[in-house]
Order: sequence, then structure tokens, then C-alpha cells
Amino acid sequence: MTNQGSHDTEQPGLQRDPDEWKTGDEPMTDAQRSYLETLCRETGEEFDATLSKADASKRIDELRGRSPRLAQE
Repeated sequence: MTNQGSHDTEQPGLQRDPDEWKTGDEPMTDAQRSYLETLCRETGEEFDATLSKADASKRIDELRGRSPRLAQE
């Protein structure tokens, strides 16, 4: 029997490491771009339009923790 964390029971596959994504080297999606632009504006960080899907995902995770709007949730 394997030891499964709480992430495994919620939605399998959504907690994968972006570095392991098969399409992680592709350009970020339009949805990632829009969300990242918003987070950058809210946190005063510079937006980098050259990020890959994987790097954009990591940057989103980083900035979500610093967004004043999301900190209230």
C-alpha cells in the first residue's frame, strides 16, 4: 500500500512538478499570461513575457503567496 498525501485524493495529476511536464518548454498559455500579468501588477513585480509554461506556473505559485488580494482568502 502506498502512502498518499491529501493532494492525491483531491484531483490526481494536478499537483505534478512543472519540471516534469512534457509540454513545459512550450510558451506560456494565454491564460497563464493574463493571470501572471495581473499577479505581477498586484505585487509590483516585472512581467516576463518569455517564460515557458513550466516557468510561468512556478512564477504564478510564487506570486500568489505575495498577492494582497489572495492573502485575504
